[in-house]
Amino acid sequence: MIVTQKAIGRRTVLRGLGASLALPLLDGMVPAFAALRNSAARAVRRLGVVYVPNGMMMPQWTPETEGSDFDFPTILQPLEPYRSHVQVLSGMHGVESEGPHARSSTRFLTGMPSKPDDGSDLRGGVSMDQIAGRVHGRETQLATLELALDGRDFAGSCDDGFSCAYTNTIAWANETTPLPMENNPRAVFERLFGDTGSTDPVIRQARLAKDASLLDSVTERAADLSRQLGVADQAKLSQYLEAVRDVERRIQMAESQSDRELPVVEQPAGIPDNVGAHAKLMFDLMALAYETDLTRVATFMMGREITGRTYAEIGVPDAHHPISHHQRDPEKLAKLTKINQYHVQLFSEFVDRLSKTPDGDGSLLDHSMIIYGAGMADSNAHASTNLPILLAGGPSGSGRHVKYSEDTPLANLHLALLDKMGVEIDSLGHSTGRLPLEPLTGV
Repeated sequence: MIVTQKAIGRRTVLRGLGASLALPLLDGMVPAFAALRNSAARAVRRLGVVYVPNGMMMPQWTPETEGSDFDFPTILQPLEPYRSHVQVLSGMHGVESEGPHARSSTRFLTGMPSKPDDGSDLRGGVSMDQIAGRVHGRETQLATLELALDGRDFAGSCDDGFSCAYTNTIAWANETTPLPMENNPRAVFERLFGDTGSTDPVIRQARLAKDASLLDSVTERAADLSRQLGVADQAKLSQYLEAVRDVERRIQMAESQSDRELPVVEQPAGIPDNVGAHAKLMFDLMALAYETDLTRVATFMMGREITGRTYAEIGVPDAHHPISHHQRDPEKLAKLTKINQYHVQLFSEFVDRLSKTPDGDGSLLDHSMIIYGAGMADSNAHASTNLPILLAGGPSGSGRHVKYSEDTPLANLHLALLDKMGVEIDSLGHSTGRLPLEPLTGV
């Protein structure tokens, strides 16, 4: 980072018709010597959670050896280029209760079991992302951001007497309020960068036709700002604006194709017709939200529990949930491994994006802590022990595989990460203490 004598306000935005475009951290936003005196000027901590459904093919997930000298198993191989930023954390368990899929998603961030219910008397617990958001949201436009690939189309019971509200989310505002996850990229884009002023589809389409691009409406302001910046900041601003335009193009393309006949029924406009394109859009929106400091806390469900989504694009046209109950059938095991690895591949592209995005004196990846994992282990057994969890981000160090004792609650990890976010609480759900995470002390 180049420390300058003249500072641009950290909250500078480019305003246009119906839109306001937040900016990433530029060198010109850090006044002379402030970076040396105030570490917060250089690095803002981000917390992310990426959840995958229906358990994991554990033999292809878990490294055979502990420590830093481990081989990446089949499912995790896409993350090998980022070894120094990845920790695989084995052995932790989730709290036991009825409803194997409902409990998996509910307990993942709360450490609390779900309660059998038809939706009228839900019981869970406040999730760690919301606890972090209450503190960091004082300094950002959005306290938290909740993303998903699946819609909220299901109602009633989804898991043996448990409301679908449990399986549709991992974020809970309090013990009775599950939060909706947004799966429409257009809705997320408008929440981050401005909207059309109406939810009426006719009005929205007319406004979108008039303002073909958010960036078109702020071009003049962007040009004025660019003239005030140094060469490095001009390049950084140009790269950021092009990233926003690229996301917008892809959303518009998805919307133009939304009348096609798709394999998943009743997909809202703006959602791509395959998992990969959809996931990449959501990950890019998540990265942009971090880059502009619109939020520091985000959760992303790559699928709801019991999802029957198919993956024809990778040669798996079968529904995910039935495959996860593989009964040791070699063909199903192979297909489940392909799905699990595909999810990690999509996540690795997000990690790559964060690693290549400058942020203060490092990258977004350096200044982020991203949990990736599932709420159950062996899906065939609905296992609650030895959950598949990894942690990506933090300053580059020695990537490693750490195996904890079998009596270690997953909530202990959450307490440790909240500490590193500057949010200290005594306990969370079934926690018994804090997990030691020494390589992340620089976050």
